[in-house]
Amino acid sequence: MPVIPWPAGWNKGEPPEEIQGLVSRAQAKLNAIPAPVLALSAFALGSITTVSGTLFYRRYFRRLQNGDWVTPDVLAKKRWVKGRVTSVGDSDNFRFYHTPGFGWRWPIKFRIIPSTAKDLKDKTLHIRIAGVDAPEAAHFGKPAQPYSEESLAWLRQEILGKTVYCQLLRRDQYSRIVRTLLLTEETFIYHWASGKSLSLEMLKAGWVTTYEQAGAEYGKWGKEEFIRVENAAKAARRGMWAKGTTAESPSEYKRRHAQADSADTTRVVDKRAAPTSGKATSNGKTNEKTGWLGRLFSK
Repeated sequence: MPVIPWPAGWNKGEPPEEIQGLVSRAQAKLNAIPAPVLALSAFALGSITTVSGTLFYRRYFRRLQNGDWVTPDVLAKKRWVKGRVTSVGDSDNFRFYHTPGFGWRWPIKFRIIPSTAKDLKDKTLHIRIAGVDAPEAAHFGKPAQPYSEESLAWLRQEILGKTVYCQLLRRDQYSRIVRTLLLTEETFIYHWASGKSLSLEMLKAGWVTTYEQAGAEYGKWGKEEFIRVENAAKAARRGMWAKGTTAESPSEYKRRHAQADSADTTRVVDKRAAPTSGKATSNGKTNEKTGWLGRLFSK
């Protein structure tokens, strides 16, 4: 068995002279520092380490449990987060389980994503895909729009159960988190920089239209690119454009039903506002004194 060539004097139980000298000089410099300065330095170093560790954990390892964890300061930073799509309820929104840090995949897997609806309750983020508008499904007694089922099936095929990157942007009127979404390749290392825009992929397949209402988000690609991709899908008659471009768009569908609902509300209000306070007399005049109080004063 080979012998490790220890410095001379090491086998006698004493460290080499060089190491003794280094230790002595370090001890002398440490003793020269006043005790208050040494205590203050130790406190400052501990504080910096604690704060840095906390910020590092919050940025890279803290899991966003649900929408309540997405605070205004998080949205202001427009952070990119990685996670697994657990359910797709409509053609332009889904549920997202945030998976920060590492430990979610083999060979280094020690964290588990719940698989049942009960275990996932209040542990996912409700995501609205930015920049696109999909055919409306049946809601609140309204009929489904043509191609809504096909659009939903396409989205489920593309993202359900897969890891995606999302950029947090803002909340919409339904408290959903509006996000730019990127699809990444199924490799050992995921990275948002190599992903494809899900919004543009949906437009390319012809299953959505460009969302042009106030507050629309288009990411680094811009509105012009969204419209260009949509027009290309229309020209190729892909997806919902298979029979031409005369079909009612999702925005037109919602506008039509909103106007119908408004008209129904107006009719109900008009009926309730009909005069009931007086009764017509034999000479055509209205008797303002009605009920037992009117009869009392009429005697």
